[in-house]
Amino acid sequence: MPIRSMTGFAQVKGEIRSHADGHASPPRSVLASGQSNGHLAFALSLKAVNHRFLDLHFRLPSGSDSLEMQLRRLLKEKIARGHVEVTLNLERGNSETFALNRPLVSAYIAAFRAAAGEFSVPAEPDLNAILRIPGALDAPSDPEDGALESAVMATAGEALDRLNQMREQEGRSIEHELRQRMTHLGEAVKTVQLHRRAVLHTYVEKLQTRLQELLGSNADRERAMQEAALLVDRSDIQEEIVRLENHVQHFLGLLDADGEVGKKLDFLLQEMNREANTLLSKTSGLAGEALKITEAGLVMKAEIEKSREQVQNLE
Repeated sequence: MPIRSMTGFAQVKGEIRSHADGHASPPRSVLASGQSNGHLAFALSLKAVNHRFLDLHFRLPSGSDSLEMQLRRLLKEKIARGHVEVTLNLERGNSETFALNRPLVSAYIAAFRAAAGEFSVPAEPDLNAILRIPGALDAPSDPEDGALESAVMATAGEALDRLNQMREQEGRSIEHELRQRMTHLGEAVKTVQLHRRAVLHTYVEKLQTRLQELLGSNADRERAMQEAALLVDRSDIQEEIVRLENHVQHFLGLLDADGEVGKKLDFLLQEMNREANTLLSKTSGLAGEALKITEAGLVMKAEIEKSREQVQNLE
């Protein structure tokens, strides 16, 4: 599986046509922007953004529990991480009119006229008032026998494919940028390596000066050796350089491997940032060529931070 971003959007449309016998025909895609009269049209939308885990949210018509379960299973099979909003909108064709509940309306009119005759009240029933009676108008019924559920699931795979295509496209763009960042980071590490010997020389001079101060003040030899050991330990940045080089190679290896690498890359960048901070702390307070190491270390931290911003969007 290629590297994918967690951000994307896709929408598919379909409709269900009803036969004269009341049964729904197989769904077909809606290719035109307009709606065909007499059909129940639907639009299934998938919107995904970054999230630490897989977080699914559904906005479906009431009574769609079974459909939600099927969509949930499908999404879990194809998506590893991200906040995904699933929205299903229904739209009826223009010819889907309300049906008159003739028995109810007829009974109301009959009762109205009977009451008017009994009490000798000259009045006629008000049609506007009649049609506002609950049940006087029957809304068009939804497709039966799971027709809507079947139609939506028939298009859900296409919607998911479109979503993942967009996520893969953005993933390729992020991967390209991350490779550039790692190139810049690797160049900064080489710069540090070039000036490492000069920094060691600076530490040696600093050590000699400090020893002379201690010996000149009649300090004991053990104290002098402790100071020397401390300075030598602080002067060694080779370990940080090697670790940074290894982390960069590991990072590039994960990009080559594809798949769900977002969390692993983020962890590696945290380790890189830790090494860069240690390197800067060991060379702080030094002048001369050590300043070039400081500059390179700041470049490292900038590249690492920019990389983390991008990695947060990877699945």
